[in-house]
Amino acid sequence: MRIWLNGALLDDEATVSPLDHGLTTGDGVFETIKVENGRPFAVRRHLERLVRSAVGLGLPTPDVAAIETGIEAVVEPGMQFARLRITYTGGVSPLSSDRGTSGPTILIATQEIERPSATSAIVTVPWVRNERSAVAGLKTTSYAENVRALAYAKERGGSEAIFANTIGNLAEGTGSNIFCVYNGELVTPTLDSGALAGVTRGLVLEWFGGVERDVPLEQLFQAEEIFLTSTTRDVQGIHRVDDRELPAPGTITAQVAKIFAERSAENPNP
Repeated sequence: MRIWLNGALLDDEATVSPLDHGLTTGDGVFETIKVENGRPFAVRRHLERLVRSAVGLGLPTPDVAAIETGIEAVVEPGMQFARLRITYTGGVSPLSSDRGTSGPTILIATQEIERPSATSAIVTVPWVRNERSAVAGLKTTSYAENVRALAYAKERGGSEAIFANTIGNLAEGTGSNIFCVYNGELVTPTLDSGALAGVTRGLVLEWFGGVERDVPLEQLFQAEEIFLTSTTRDVQGIHRVDDRELPAPGTITAQVAKIFAERSAENPNP
């Protein structure tokens, strides 16, 4: 693991203040970037979203140039497949919801990980995404409900949990976007569902196409194919949703995965 904290390259003993607002209240935003063969992917898009999330949460606008310096510091040429995480918090603050005045904390770390499996299983959960939340559409560090939901899914043999929103429409996973195929048409929930505007999601829509529309949760069980998109999954076919088995990867899923792999290899910073 390599860590860059507030401008300094440190080892895995790096620490932040016990009064950091990201720790005490979850007051922060983050981005996860894939590093493959020593190259971080889609850095520009991730940093643009980091800025949108920070501004949406009311944090100071991140210093993008400083963050780019930190990314360069923690990426090593020999990294075959790694997760790079940028965490940007409200910094040292009172032990309350009030923010302090010391300025934000910027933490960037990399860690090599295993490549995801070609297909996986998903589990719907009994909790919902609040599409009207103050943080809807922001990639915040307030991830407790995702942690709880993912544990629920793993207890039932899944690798991802799937949320509906408050009105019963399909939304997203804990760290992924979801696509379904109906009558040969590729469909994904709208961002108004409360889903995050995933970088991989956006690239799939640009490079392959698809329809954004509301999808009632029950229609998930009528899909001909399902796949997830995320930074480290890329395009991952789903072979089971709850107790329903599916062919995976399906024909369209395989086409999307092929196009995504080819285009991302050609252009690591689309």
